[in-house]
Amino acid sequence: MQLFLSPECLPFAIAAVMLAALTGIEMLCLLIGFSLGEVIDKALPDDHTGMFGLLSWLNVGGVPILILIMLLLGFFAMTGFAIQSLAQAFWAPLPAVVAALPALVLSLPAVRASSRTVARVVPRDETYAVDLTEFIGRSAEVAVGPLDQGLPGRVRVKDRHGNWHTLRARAAKSEEPIAIGATVLLVDQISNVYTAIRAPSDILTPPNPTPTEHS
Repeated sequence: MQLFLSPECLPFAIAAVMLAALTGIEMLCLLIGFSLGEVIDKALPDDHTGMFGLLSWLNVGGVPILILIMLLLGFFAMTGFAIQSLAQAFWAPLPAVVAALPALVLSLPAVRASSRTVARVVPRDETYAVDLTEFIGRSAEVAVGPLDQGLPGRVRVKDRHGNWHTLRARAAKSEEPIAIGATVLLVDQISNVYTAIRAPSDILTPPNPTPTEHS
């Protein structure tokens, strides 16, 4: 704790506090049907030069930008504390600026490598690479809910390429609240919020397999 509060570790302590704050804010936002990560993604320009070129190198297209920021903060804080711990063990903690530079350099490839793993388990939100109207008529699973006519919840749905997407959705006016885990049918879209109904029984029940002939 003494090292955590020392001036030499101030950049890494700030990064750790920011990571905890962003995690708490995003969890709170998801509970009310809103995503800070979605807002950040839509605010970024479609550019691949300068700083945005670096973000592309960090796999910004594979995971939401908020996840990349959180990964960078986490690796930066862990690497910085490790550097200062080693420096203190052998001599004395380094000045904050001196320790921050190698911590940042070491964090970037770690973020790039880990983001590829995270991309396999964290579905992307709406993407401009897929026409959003494509999801109308598809079945989805309620991920954040229950869905009602109030604040939008979240549903998970696959596109035609087999990629998962997390979409904002409300229950149709005639529907009772739809619980988390239920299967719904997306029937309409207003702006970026979809209207969902409970999936008909013929969607929930798989068809009988067709007998195959054996030679």
